Amino acid sequence: MDSSIKEEVPVHEEFILCCGVETQVLKCGPWTNLFNEQRANRPKLLIFIITDSNAQEIKDIYGLQGQVEHKLAFLRTHVPKEMKLVVIGHSIGCYISLEILKLAPELPIIRSFLLFPTIERLSESPNGRIATPLLCWLRYALYVFGYLLLKPWPEKIRSLITRIGLQMMNVQYEFSVLNILEPFCLANAVYLGGQEMMKVVERDNETIRAHLSKLTFYYGTMDAWCPTKYYEDIKKDFPEGDIRLCEKKLPHAFIIHFYGEMAGMIADWLKDDLSKIEALTHGSVTDS
Repeated sequence: MDSSIKEEVPVHEEFILCCGVETQVLKCGPWTNLFNEQRANRPKLLIFIITDSNAQEIKDIYGLQGQVEHKLAFLRTHVPKEMKLVVIGHSIGCYISLEILKLAPELPIIRSFLLFPTIERLSESPNGRIATPLLCWLRYALYVFGYLLLKPWPEKIRSLITRIGLQMMNVQYEFSVLNILEPFCLANAVYLGGQEMMKVVERDNETIRAHLSKLTFYYGTMDAWCPTKYYEDIKKDFPEGDIRLCEKKLPHAFIIHFYGEMAGMIADWLKDDLSKIEALTHGSVTDS
């Protein structure tokens, strides 16, 4: 990807109701409504990014399975059925991505990138051994701490502390992050984290095998959530798969400082897929 060429891509932030839950949606590009756009102007491909998530028509929507169902409901309700999809998952988002592939084979997903994937033995990882007792056994103490300490603070104080913390970490933020210190959000993040420790145990080899041709795995060399042994194990089980080990020493939380580098790599990996879509589109137009 030529880093010297920079395009100004408009980014829209909006909130929609999905499954009775207010859901933040970021749209990159000139499209504001995918259903009402003229067909000629509508994008041919939608890139759907599933982050490491930190909401009541879906049962237990703040739990791990509820998060899977929420993403599925969004794709089925708010994305045109004929639109090709590229799903990018990071951390626990990789687990959610595999669940989407398993539960919704009808979705036209052409590629899925699983970045620093926490898809197995999460509680056995170096960080998992520390996080499991905190998130599973001591989570109610964390709830009490959050509500007693943070709830009385005025919103301006929480906002100020959040901004100072992000500035100290040299983190750029374009959209609102003021809810980081909201006790309700912290409680939900702790609850979800505890479920991740308990439920992400065995790798879903059946789903991986069924969709191997469209999967790309990207493991870190210094990742305490999914150590290199997990990379070596999956590489042995799926020697024909596109399973890569990071050569740039990027951290698990690359989104803080290395998001541009990761985006550039994914764009390069996607070039062949995009050219195939473009060729098919031109072919169908010519045939018609």
